[in-house]
Parts: sequence; C-alpha cells; structure tokens
Amino acid sequence: MMSNIIEHFQTLTQIPHCSKEADKLLAFLVHFAKERGYEVEVDAIKNIFISKGNPTLCLQAHYDMVCMGKAPKIETYIEEGWMKAKESSLGADNGIAIAMMMQLMDEGKALEFLLTSDEEIGLIGANEVAFDIQSKVMLNLDSEDEAEVYIGCAGGADITAMKQDTYSEGKGQCYEVAVKGLVGGHSGVDIDKGIASAIKVLGGYLHENTVTQLASLYAGERRNSIPANAVAIVRSTKPLESQGEVSVRILNESPKVLTHGKATLEMIEAFRHGVHAMNDDLGIPDVSINLAIITSDEKGGLKVETSARAMEADALECLTQETVQMFISYGFSVQVEDKYPAWKPDISDFTELVNTQMKKEFGTSKLMAIHAGLECGVIAEKYPHIKFASIGPTICYPHSTREKVNVASVERIYSVLEAIIKRV
Repeated sequence: MMSNIIEHFQTLTQIPHCSKEADKLLAFLVHFAKERGYEVEVDAIKNIFISKGNPTLCLQAHYDMVCMGKAPKIETYIEEGWMKAKESSLGADNGIAIAMMMQLMDEGKALEFLLTSDEEIGLIGANEVAFDIQSKVMLNLDSEDEAEVYIGCAGGADITAMKQDTYSEGKGQCYEVAVKGLVGGHSGVDIDKGIASAIKVLGGYLHENTVTQLASLYAGERRNSIPANAVAIVRSTKPLESQGEVSVRILNESPKVLTHGKATLEMIEAFRHGVHAMNDDLGIPDVSINLAIITSDEKGGLKVETSARAMEADALECLTQETVQMFISYGFSVQVEDKYPAWKPDISDFTELVNTQMKKEFGTSKLMAIHAGLECGVIAEKYPHIKFASIGPTICYPHSTREKVNVASVERIYSVLEAIIKRV
C-alpha cells in the first residue's frame, strides 16, 4: 500500500504543476479518475470534483505547488526516512494528499474528492467552488504535522504596492549587493522560526552603510515564501565590502539611479516583517506579515508584494490598513488582493471522530489551529452545513528547497484516513 502511494507521488512530481501552470496535471487527474469509473466535473476556474456511489465523506486538497529552485524539474531521493528533492521544492504540499486520493480511487472507494486550483497564490480555486457536494463532512489533507487535527486557520490578504519612479544621474562606484541562498520557508507556519528574510538582511546592510542610491532591485520568490534571495545594484560614494550573508561585487558601470530610491530603501528598513503578535492560547503567531517580493523595471516601475495573516478578521483588517497606509506614506499606490477568511476553531462530532482515530494510531493527538491559510475557511462559508477537519503527514519546510516529507508518516496518516472512511 505504502509503495503505491509513493509511486503515485513520484508520478505527480514528473508532471509540471506550478501554480497557474498545472493544466497537464489537471488533464492527468481527470483521465485517472474517469479510467477508474468516477464521475468528474471541472469548473471554469479549473477546480476538479470527483465522485462515485453515495458518498458520505468528501476529501479535499489542492493540486498546485509552490515551485522553488529547479522546480518543476523535480528529482526526488530518500534519506534517513525523509523524501526530499535535489535543489527544488518537493511538492509534498499538497502532492502527497493527491497521491493518497489516487490510491483510494485505485481501490474504488465511494467518496467525493474536491481538488482545488491555485491554492498557493491566494486560494483562488476555493473561492470559486460551487459543486453539488453531497457529503456532510469534509476532510482537508493539507496539514503538515502528524498526530494533530487542525480545526482552525488564519485568514489572509495579499497587499501589493506600486510606484512609478524616474531615473537621474548617480555618483560614486557601482556595486552589486546580494544576499543569496538563505533557507527560506513558508511565510505562515515558519514565520516565527527565526528564518532570516533576504530582503530585510539586504535592506539592513544598505541602511547601515548609508547607501541611498538605488539603481535596481530584484528580491524574493513567491508571496507565500520567506525571501531566500535579494540582489540590488547601487551606487555609493564610500567603499562597500562583503559582510556576513551579504556579498558585494564592484561593477564597472555608471548606471542612473532611481530618483526616489532613498525612500524605497527607507521603506524596506521600516517595514515590520515577521510576527506582530503571538496567540498565547494556541501557541502560534496571531498576526504576521511577509515582505515577499520587490522588483524594479527598466522604466522606473517598482512593485512590492506582501502576504498578511491573522487568526481573527478584525486583526487582519487592522494589519491590512496599517500596511496600506505605510505604503501610501512612501508614495505607493496599493491594492489588496486575494483576501480570504480565517477558519474559526470548531469542535464537532466529526473533529472528535478524527481526533479519536489519530489517537488510536499515534497514541496521542491534539486539536490545533494553524497560522496558514487552509481552504476550509473559504469553503465553509459556501457550505455552512458541512463540518470540517484537516490532517496530514509530517512535512517540513514547505515552499522552500528544503521541503521534505517523512515517508513513514505518510503510511500512518493513510491508516488514519482509512479508519475515518470506515466510520463516517
């Protein structure tokens, strides 16, 4: 059984499915389900709904992944019980869930399967779900810690700031200042783990060295990833040298610099990246924001992308407005996009059933909330009669090239899943 799930997952890793570029995997999954006698619907936003018989349980996962490093070219290997990828994200988030669903389809289980699109870039698919779901309970398979049952999650919003600058003559030597190859991580579940942001490290160095002339800046990878790389071209009238994680290289160029580059660098220094407040009751961050991506173009355009999260709607709104006003104060126009609700913790007969089966398998289990966006909150608003819970195998460092999944944990979670299916 276990080898089948891993084989299914290996197959998935060889089919490109980065967010917004997952059509090949969509076609594969539709064919896979139909070939096994399941009814399949695909909506305009590319969500997939699969069903057979008279199901009482709907399993839910997303089929896109965060592509980091060499992904979607993924080469997997197993080391000391962990599956990893060489120089790329692995896609265990959420590919392992899809692989388990494929195994259940191989077995012909009478279930509903909801596979959503583009979860990793703002729960886009979940926001448009409108299928006729018959089940009264839904089990999300996107959690990343075994022996834990998730019953709540953070809400979030993507805040994007843009500004049109101009170029003017600069002074002094030209330098490339870079921070490359930091470990990165998930901007929700890893935001409190002390992982350095390449953007903040770079900004801090430029601030300390009173660099004010910015020619260009390319920093960050994905909105929901802590930045691992950042590169700036600057000019300085005093010598700059490499320091710690910052590498400095002299360039024999005399580029023009952004007229308001100083203000942009001041904004980076002032931005409160990271955890703003902890939730002592849940033992997780309560409010946080990720300064995710900053890019400039040849015409002087600047774009800043951030991802805000909070466990309560009021706190998210407060953080959003605070961030919007900060950007405006530095001359940016601002858009708030892909806002999604928090999933308020809810204990029900279904969560108790899931928790009981988890305890039987692991000897222990906890009802938890997570500082990340699970699709349960969005889907629950559309289907208020459905009860939700979320489980998953142990996955470390998602959204980074360090991503890994514990192979034995996959087998144990699948055993829990089988037990839940029998009892719903």
